[in-house]
Amino acid sequence: MTNFLVLFDIWREMPDNKKHIYLMPGMAANPSIFDGIALPQDQFVTHKLHWFVPDKGMSLSAYAEKMCKKIHHSNPVLLGVSFGGLLVQEMAKFCQPSRTIIVSSVKNHSELPKRMIFAKYTKAHKLLPTGLVTNVELLAKYAFGETVTKRLELYEKYLSVRDKRYIDWSLDQIVNWKQDEPPTNLVHIHGEKDAVFPIGNIKECITVKNGTHTMIIHRAKWFNERLPAIILE
Repeated sequence: MTNFLVLFDIWREMPDNKKHIYLMPGMAANPSIFDGIALPQDQFVTHKLHWFVPDKGMSLSAYAEKMCKKIHHSNPVLLGVSFGGLLVQEMAKFCQPSRTIIVSSVKNHSELPKRMIFAKYTKAHKLLPTGLVTNVELLAKYAFGETVTKRLELYEKYLSVRDKRYIDWSLDQIVNWKQDEPPTNLVHIHGEKDAVFPIGNIKECITVKNGTHTMIIHRAKWFNERLPAIILE
């Protein structure tokens, strides 16, 4: 028994040569959006992060710092989708990732669409009926930029974060995001047909042909084939 414990301690202290990938979903979404992502297990370990309701008056930077407490490996890879892409860029300032990957997102405030810049100055986003977030069709419009008429059960599965304070906070953080320069070692993957962040505003990205804002769900095969090389590049 003693020999076993000694061997166990030696094994536990051995260096981990696998890449640890932390996955952050988009606004209002839960980590089930990554269910189709399957990376080679001999090289990668994935960890799914969950949104939590922010404290009153919490900045995105403070939220990111708190989220970093859920990172348990040095030099991880952070991958964020949509608003989760903004968050992982803020997290990169605290946890020093080896690579930050954003999907269907933006890397500086100049890539935000005009309607969001308009909302910043007019506060129009504060007039949105976020009290109705239990309405999945409305929530899908906010989070995915899609009008949902079919597959409601599927979207109910993905969009489970429906706290009004969280939704109001998320919309406010997006339209008021002030980043000028993205973090180092950032990779931006963007779909040609993204309805939330139109590709016409996006510079220097890996383009996914016919990819939409929800391509992390519907184009999982594309990501499974290419992410290993992108991560290890």
